[in-house]
Amino acid sequence: MANIAFLPIAPQVVLLLGALVVLIVEVTLRLGRRAWGLVAGISLAAAFTFSVLQWLRVRDIGPQLNFSQRDIESIRLPMVVMDGLSAFTGLVLFAIAGLALLGAWRLVASLDTRGAEFVALFLLAVAGLHLMAISSNLVLMFIGLETGSISLYVIAGFTREQERSDEAAMKYFLLGSFASAVFLYGVALAFAATGSTSIYGAGGIQGFLQANTILRPGIVLAGVALMIVGYGFKVSAAPFHQWAPDVYQGAPAGAVPMMSAAVKVAGFAALARILVGAFPSLIDDWAVPVSAVAALSVVVGTLFAIAQDDVKRMLAYSGVAHAGFIMTALVAGRAGVPAMEFYVATYAFQLIGAFTVVAIVSGARSDRSGFDSYVGLGARSPFLAWMLALFMLALGGIPFTAGFVGKVAVFTAAADGGFLWLATLGLLTAVAGLFFYLRIIVLMFFQEAVAAEAPGTATAPPDVSTGARIVLAASAAVTVALGLVPWPLLNFVGDALPL
Repeated sequence: MANIAFLPIAPQVVLLLGALVVLIVEVTLRLGRRAWGLVAGISLAAAFTFSVLQWLRVRDIGPQLNFSQRDIESIRLPMVVMDGLSAFTGLVLFAIAGLALLGAWRLVASLDTRGAEFVALFLLAVAGLHLMAISSNLVLMFIGLETGSISLYVIAGFTREQERSDEAAMKYFLLGSFASAVFLYGVALAFAATGSTSIYGAGGIQGFLQANTILRPGIVLAGVALMIVGYGFKVSAAPFHQWAPDVYQGAPAGAVPMMSAAVKVAGFAALARILVGAFPSLIDDWAVPVSAVAALSVVVGTLFAIAQDDVKRMLAYSGVAHAGFIMTALVAGRAGVPAMEFYVATYAFQLIGAFTVVAIVSGARSDRSGFDSYVGLGARSPFLAWMLALFMLALGGIPFTAGFVGKVAVFTAAADGGFLWLATLGLLTAVAGLFFYLRIIVLMFFQEAVAAEAPGTATAPPDVSTGARIVLAASAAVTVALGLVPWPLLNFVGDALPL
């Protein structure tokens, strides 16, 4: 035991212990939701602290491979990697998870004793998602993928009294299971072509491709393509996005921030680990299909978002477009990873803030978020209206917000990588996407007179809890600060590269 390095898996350990303690506390002591919140908060804070320690360790002594096994030829096959990418992903993931849970606390309170189950599943989902980012073995990555996904399937259907909740959970489960099977089949083909499921190490995929020339790479390329498809579903990139609008709309509004933001943070980290870590020598082969998925995502996401009359569905299709923007940086390979990390980190905070406002306006357990609810919001609740306006402008890429800097970073990376056409397409769709973001702002501030006439339109100011105010203030601070002074994070992600 003395020779085992626990720091690389410390976040998973504390999160799993936290989930167990929440359930045990509820079953045996019945201490209530304050105890659940205390345990969950300590677990996420501890996981964040361990990520800071991981970053410092990597900075001091460099990346590390851990939990290596030896095959019959004494070749080391590591399971976990601790490098800049894994540490940075942990910092972002645990921060937004804490904000998402704080923003969803009204939902937790409304669930009575079932709230403990929600909190436990939430912590398990975070642990599984982070496991994807730290895995240096594709099988372990699949385990993390399933741990996070199964927890989110249950969370999506947690409010079964809502008419769309069961439908959302079933669609998420069926399509998610299919995508997981596709990913696993891709892992099997990669193993058939290279003889290993480990990314690093002397016997890993990267080492095999560096030491050998594959004259007929059809099998390995098919494996890479299937793994891209599997993660394309998880990050809701087109044409694998069909689940997102229905699931976002049907899931309880308080749970959607976690489902939308955290999955993208972990999913793109894992995808970068596979493409840039395992198959960097095949970039000429995988960059073209990734660019095609990126292009299709920005076009489909933008066009379908324009046609929506529900805010959650609009943000879901917006997420499809943003997945394309993030992939725009990934086509540049290792050079595009810092831009991808900056974009996905800042986008996650914008999503947390936007969906938190949606949860307040619609109700934490509600599956309805029509545009009518936002008519005149500027008069009913100026704080919520200005917060949502800021996040809409940031998502649209307006200057002096983090969203603008992120788009400049990913478009620059794509252009430098030889994909100027993709950067140009991204720029055009980003301009077109301003329509549906500005539409929300117009409804909130310039249609107050219509609010009294529209049947079913809310007139009372929404009740904003202290926790929600903290979430919105933190998300807004990150969005504005990194829009005005982005260089600290840009320099930071420059060192957050995969091994």
